[in-house]
Amino acid sequence: MKKTKLLLLAFIVTLIATNARAQSAFSIEEAVDYAIKNHSSVKNSLVGMQDAELQIKEIKYSGMPQINGQFGYTYNAIVPTQLIDAKNFNPEAAEGEVVKFKFGVPWGGQAGIAVNQLIFDATWLVGLRAADTYRLMASQDLTKSKVTVAENVIKAYYSALVAEQRSKILDLNITRMDTAIYQTEQYVKQGFVEKIDVDRLNVQRNNLITEKQKLNNLISLTYQLLKFQMSYPQDARITLKETLNNDDVKMIKSLVGEEVNPENRIEFLQMQTNKKLTLLNMERYQKGVFPSVSFSGNLGAGHSNPQFNPFERWFGSSALTLGVRIPIYDSGLRKVQVERQRLNVIKIDNGMEILKESFKLENEQAKINIRNGFEALDIQTRNMDLAAEVLRVSKIKYQQGLGTNLEVVNAESDLKQAQNNYFSALYDVLIAKVDLDKAQGKLIKQ
Repeated sequence: MKKTKLLLLAFIVTLIATNARAQSAFSIEEAVDYAIKNHSSVKNSLVGMQDAELQIKEIKYSGMPQINGQFGYTYNAIVPTQLIDAKNFNPEAAEGEVVKFKFGVPWGGQAGIAVNQLIFDATWLVGLRAADTYRLMASQDLTKSKVTVAENVIKAYYSALVAEQRSKILDLNITRMDTAIYQTEQYVKQGFVEKIDVDRLNVQRNNLITEKQKLNNLISLTYQLLKFQMSYPQDARITLKETLNNDDVKMIKSLVGEEVNPENRIEFLQMQTNKKLTLLNMERYQKGVFPSVSFSGNLGAGHSNPQFNPFERWFGSSALTLGVRIPIYDSGLRKVQVERQRLNVIKIDNGMEILKESFKLENEQAKINIRNGFEALDIQTRNMDLAAEVLRVSKIKYQQGLGTNLEVVNAESDLKQAQNNYFSALYDVLIAKVDLDKAQGKLIKQ
């Protein structure tokens, strides 16, 4: 029985470990999905959607019945006293004679309940109509947060991919250098070359090792940046499922011909929604000219007593009121408010036109960057192939005694520089692709 429990425990631990490993590996799409589910800015936008619903309820409930109760018990330490013509109490009193009269008693109280109900208010009805627009604005804020998060995650992911690819090539360079050093050492033993040839190669190897260390630090930093953009735990391990495939990179060229549609950009949709709210706000001010009708009713009781006794001498009261508020003259305030909203609409329209042009500019810039990136990538690919061929020929000449070790060292250095230029061009192409997707509104599915 004990052995069975141990086996079960081991199975559970293995299962947990397997799930943990599975969750630590991400494709680009999975990394974006993870970030969208966990990033604080997206969570805040979700909170914003909840707040929008509460704002809608706040507007709605402001026109619903409002019931309030009140109770007060007062001790009049000094009862107010006034002088009154004595003839009010004694017709035979002398002319000008006055008497003191206390208005009230030391103890008093009030208790009651009141109901207020809005019957008609045109501005409140406009507020109700704005409910869907509030929801749309909150939803668009959420989409914008997702787009920003997706952009940052994808760029960080590509940065890590390129750094990993550079690391693999650098490892091959170090392995090739180790082979060259070993072969040259054998030539030294046979007396064909001098030891300085080995020293030159060791200098190159040490430079590669230093570069490898720097690259490892860079890779660590890129992974930390990726985890930060994903809101992934910094102390957790993460790996990349994607690899840089030449065919996939070449497919980016096919995206260059597409044009941007403003309706695909969340910034443009947000401006449209903002215009709707501004028009509704204008209508709200315009409708302020209509009368508003409300109903109120109260039921209560008042208490007066010369002595402290809150249980006696309560007198009931009630009232029903139909109130009509009729705007007559506001000194031109409403006209100014409506005009300001009209100007805001004009500003929004102008902003939308500017935004359209900026989308076109972003699209064209991304296209140009991709074209330039591919041109540089093609050149650096050829340079890398040429440098590799020069290195191969230099090694053959050196082995046959027709060349010098210095030529081999220079060829190695040229190849390394060509590789660095290649990866720089590759990174530029990938980032330009992300910028193009953003310009065309394709970073996330809306």
